[in-house]
Amino acid sequence: QVQLVESGGGLVQAGGSLRLSCADSGRTFRTSAMGWFRQAPGKDREFVAAITGNGAVTQYGDSVKGRFTISRDNAQNTVHLQMNRLKPEDTAVYYCAMDTYLNSYYRLRFRTSEYDYWGQGTQVTVSS
Repeated sequence: QVQLVESGGGLVQAGGSLRLSCADSGRTFRTSAMGWFRQAPGKDREFVAAITGNGAVTQYGDSVKGRFTISRDNAQNTVHLQMNRLKPEDTAVYYCAMDTYLNSYYRLRFRTSEYDYWGQGTQVTVSS
């Protein structure tokens, strides 16, 4: 019954910022790692960022390190991705995903096949 609802995508100029949000009303959210992935046309789905269920550990893909920040608010069942200094190569559909593996409360995983629930995706387009 997990349903992830994403928002915040849009069109932005290179160098600009966007903040993506993902919300879920289920009780599983608090204990589950959350990740952001993206997929550009003709490309495989790519890991962007993840955060453990307890919020203590984060990890980022090499291409976004230093520019993107993932955070979560378990009281609101939301996870966010703050994207700064956006580049045209960041253009993609961005997906929020949940890893329900028990240990994801403390530990992260990074492969698409390891995540159990996915949002509908939100388009991010960065113009040059």
